[in-house]
Amino acid sequence: MKKKTSLQFLAQAAVIAAAYTVLTWLASLAGLAYGPVQFRFSEALTILPALTPAAVPGLTVGCFLSNLLSTNGPLDVIVGTAASLIAAILTYLTRRVTVKGLPWLGSLFPVAVNAIMIGWMITFFIPDGGASWEAFLLNAGTVGLGQLVCCAGGGLPLFAALKRIPALRLQRD
Repeated sequence: MKKKTSLQFLAQAAVIAAAYTVLTWLASLAGLAYGPVQFRFSEALTILPALTPAAVPGLTVGCFLSNLLSTNGPLDVIVGTAASLIAAILTYLTRRVTVKGLPWLGSLFPVAVNAIMIGWMITFFIPDGGASWEAFLLNAGTVGLGQLVCCAGGGLPLFAALKRIPALRLQRD
């Protein structure tokens, strides 16, 4: 039984990582995945840690692979992956509240964490990022807005749909 559960966990994490990567690369083809204004279709998946712990490594690996193509270089691989990991862990830790009736809470962490961390990276470490607190607020706002559209706009309907499909009984603990 333990092997089946481990295999199921690994398979779920791998599917989530692959989906995140492909969706981010599709957004990249449209010029929407990197920079101060980001609309990554893959961010709809950031609600999944509320439904399965496999989403935590899945989203982290997916973000890492996606950011290998980032126009912001290796720093985006490190900071972006760390932001995804932190947001996924926070979403997972609040899964009971998210599943019981506050699904927006699960989409709040990716919005806030990415706004702060990616806004900071763009402002202070990317040429022409502004390097001021005013620029940080602007960059954090634009990153946060893109996250809000994708995490809440895409993630909440995805969450509602997945919660209702008995055949997709995701591993919750």
